[in-house]
Amino acid sequence: MNSFVNAVCCRPDGYSSSGDEVWDKDGNNLSYVGEVVHHELGRKHNHHHRQMWNITSGRIIDSVDQTPNDVWGQSKDPSSGHDTWFPNKMGELISKTESFCDVMSLGPPYHLFLESFQSALRVLYDRSKSTGNEIIVRMMFGNIAGMPVNCGRVIEALTKDLPTDSRLSIWVGAWRRGLSWNHAKLIAVDGCYLHTGGHNLWTKHYLATNPVHDLSFLLQGRVTKDGHRFANQQWSFVEENQSTFSGKIINTLPDNMPLLKRTRVTVSEWPRGKASVFPPSFTRALVMNSPHQELIADKSQDIKLITIGRQGSLVFLSRPADTAILAMMNSSKRVLRLVLQDLGPIKIPGSNKALPGLTWPKEYLAAIGEAIYERGVDVEMVLSNPNSIPGGLNATEAKYGNGWSCSDVAAEIIKAIQKQHKNIDDARLRAMIKDNLKICFVKHNKSHSYKDGMTIGLHSKHFIVDDLACYIGSQNLYVCDLAEWGIIVDNQQATLSIKQDYFDKIWENSYTEIDVNVEEVMDGLGVDRSGEFKLFGGYQSTGNIHGSAVEFYDKEETTDEDTAAVKDTPAIGGSHNDSVEENECTPSPSVPNKTESREDVSGIDKPPQDSTGDVKSGKGSNSNMMTEVKQTESFEAQTNPLALDCCGVADSFKISSE
Repeated sequence: MNSFVNAVCCRPDGYSSSGDEVWDKDGNNLSYVGEVVHHELGRKHNHHHRQMWNITSGRIIDSVDQTPNDVWGQSKDPSSGHDTWFPNKMGELISKTESFCDVMSLGPPYHLFLESFQSALRVLYDRSKSTGNEIIVRMMFGNIAGMPVNCGRVIEALTKDLPTDSRLSIWVGAWRRGLSWNHAKLIAVDGCYLHTGGHNLWTKHYLATNPVHDLSFLLQGRVTKDGHRFANQQWSFVEENQSTFSGKIINTLPDNMPLLKRTRVTVSEWPRGKASVFPPSFTRALVMNSPHQELIADKSQDIKLITIGRQGSLVFLSRPADTAILAMMNSSKRVLRLVLQDLGPIKIPGSNKALPGLTWPKEYLAAIGEAIYERGVDVEMVLSNPNSIPGGLNATEAKYGNGWSCSDVAAEIIKAIQKQHKNIDDARLRAMIKDNLKICFVKHNKSHSYKDGMTIGLHSKHFIVDDLACYIGSQNLYVCDLAEWGIIVDNQQATLSIKQDYFDKIWENSYTEIDVNVEEVMDGLGVDRSGEFKLFGGYQSTGNIHGSAVEFYDKEETTDEDTAAVKDTPAIGGSHNDSVEENECTPSPSVPNKTESREDVSGIDKPPQDSTGDVKSGKGSNSNMMTEVKQTESFEAQTNPLALDCCGVADSFKISSE
């Protein structure tokens, strides 16, 4: 380990090791960016190695997947029917499955994405029918607060007109623990093919008018196994929570019954009566006979990859992906290039304040500020135009960009510099803003809006460090405690190729000096943009979530008890109190559920307990997810009830104070 790694390690007093650092056997020949990431993960999250982070390898197939495509350098809007190739590509990937497929996303597929998934499942049925081989498909979604997924209706739509006389088995699950839920987006096939990034599965956001920009990529290789293992952890949580006494009672209730609760897990299986209640965990043995294994045997073309994830409140405090992202920033020597939905929390319209209780990501701001001040790093950042609404939806269905100006974001970074360096003079601050800190909103050919006047939205989560390594995944940098997953590409040639295909185009089209005004930034250094502290009664859904298929969602109200869920409901490996908490249940006007799904909504009195052990196939066993508790992020900040991300749908919730 070179001395540079030790020089940039972040706040060692707050990240003390648990005593048995991990050195990944594939950790040789990393760039200095990768070395810093490896060092920090091995020291601070050793117990989560190969569960939430890993050093592995694979190859990127073709160029990155960006939507809308073919818009750079043009003044016209995307044509009708644009980007239908994208859901087709997802369906084609699923249809490659010979043995085992994992799908993870925030919400179920809708419209063209649903049709593509249906076609893929038909291919898998035909394959299983003709070969007699078992094919397993697991789909995991997030139970967004106020709008839980009705897994029964989803699986009914996916399997419409699909015969049951093959060995194809499908499971659809969803979970929420307090105010954490799945936000990772990936498709993993047979431990060989992997698609991941920021894209959700919603037609109106990506394929209709005024589409939001997003980024994902397709890979091949053993990196795929890490995606399967990440999914294993969430399925283990669902099974453990549904296997409680209260879970067995709730199994008799339909999805569409609203309940006041702290944890909500749901699962449906197909074919009903033939498939087991819970799917098996992914293991190598399940894909060893897949012909795809021959494709990954030759690793001569592979590049170094680091998979990084976080499971939100399913684990106690430890957030490996946050550590890795911070380490990447702290390793920078020359340039940080970022393409983000936003950096600040949700803003109250017409004010300079975040919603009450929300804060800015202090550690990321400090890392960016230190890179500029201490090492003269240039920062190039592209953000979503505030309040951008795609697909003819309304503001309660979708909205990208949290409301801040580029000068607001720049001011928060400069404030972070001031906090760490008390006596810095204004002249130097102005020079850094002018020379090092370049922030802009996304544009097409320097225009920030579509022809009808709607501003252009951005949902990508992508950054490049010194043109040596880059990240593509699901994690936003503003504060929210969801389950996320992504990949660090630690290869200069591959990073430069991604930069050429994506960053260079979006930067050339978007950057103008007018988005950041030096004097506005300086004048804004005294502004407190964080939300004032306030207690909240909870959330209530006020609209159709993200403009998707309303029949796939139920409605519920959440209370301030949800905030306590991360302390009171067992995480993976936690203890269960086998008693039923009284819940207030009322009938729902939703469409009756034809395909029953199994659901657990529980309030458990015991805090998470430490445990060790591997995830065992089909048994819901404990995983190594509870042993590390020393982190610099405060527990309260991670579980803030307003620290939500719903992929542009935050305004779908109204906040009730009591």
